[in-house]
Amino acid sequence: MPAKLFSPYTIKGITFKNRIVMSPMCMYSSYNEDGHVQNWHRTHYTSRAVGQVGLIIVEATAVTPQGRISPQDLGIWSDEHIEGFGELAGLVKEHGAKIGIQLAHAGRKAVLEGEILAPSAIAFNEQMKTPKEMTKTEIAETVEAFKKGAERAVKAGFDVIEIHGAHGYLINEFLSPLTNKRTDEYGGTAENRYRILREVIDAVKTVWDGPLFVRVSANDYNEHGLTPEDYIPFANWMKEQGVDLIDVSSGAVVPANIHTYPGYQVKFSEAIKNTTGIATGAVGLITSPIQAEEIIQNERADLVFLARELLRDPYWPRTASKELGVNIEAPKQYERGWN
Repeated sequence: MPAKLFSPYTIKGITFKNRIVMSPMCMYSSYNEDGHVQNWHRTHYTSRAVGQVGLIIVEATAVTPQGRISPQDLGIWSDEHIEGFGELAGLVKEHGAKIGIQLAHAGRKAVLEGEILAPSAIAFNEQMKTPKEMTKTEIAETVEAFKKGAERAVKAGFDVIEIHGAHGYLINEFLSPLTNKRTDEYGGTAENRYRILREVIDAVKTVWDGPLFVRVSANDYNEHGLTPEDYIPFANWMKEQGVDLIDVSSGAVVPANIHTYPGYQVKFSEAIKNTTGIATGAVGLITSPIQAEEIIQNERADLVFLARELLRDPYWPRTASKELGVNIEAPKQYERGWN
């Protein structure tokens, strides 16, 4: 059987040429603190497109200035950001890759001057700032900001939108009972804690009809926190709302000792995929071609998200094709070296 890692995958009329995805990774390179795309981003993302990655997802991009993780984060809170993202999307697509953007709000993990927001006024740790508990008006404004970010993503020419609901950032803070102590309709029951994500998905879908992903942290690694089983109803709700794929990560909502090993999060992807029937992406210490192929062949995920391995080797798909015995088309300019 030919390597399934290099088989195409289509969602809503958008076809990725293979199952290899560049996971969103913050570059902290918007040096003017204005959220704009810089030359670094153009070089960094386009290199992986030349390297034959099927889908490239741009790092966490803030939908409001106070939603940045750091002052150097990319932003999509202004129409002035559209031009830079449009240029970046064009550069990536020129080399045969598809491009997505991860829309994000850092919540209590923002390291910024001024007020930061969260579902409840609980700091991440002793070194971090205590956030302000969000009012319902601020929640509504944030939902609208995700919608506006999606509108700008459409104008910039992105193929995929991913909503960042993981790693202890704002949406994840609402989902987890460790960080959400609210007593209104946004706290308490699982349905209430899911409410803001439900509203964000619905709002984004009013302006976006392309592939929609959501990244989740499927394990809080805390005895009082969420487990992969708790994410099954969340996944079913996302599926009902029209989310196309869940990008399954874990951790980072509270400080925790996490035992990591190759593919340590794949079982969470597998459980969500096989229980709910929604497509999933697996991420986390996936480094070798045979490991990635095993995940796809055994239907533990539909896409494989690579992060640090693509920082080490922008041409990892070539490495994988050689190991798995697949011929892939080299960039014409590189044929002498690749073949």
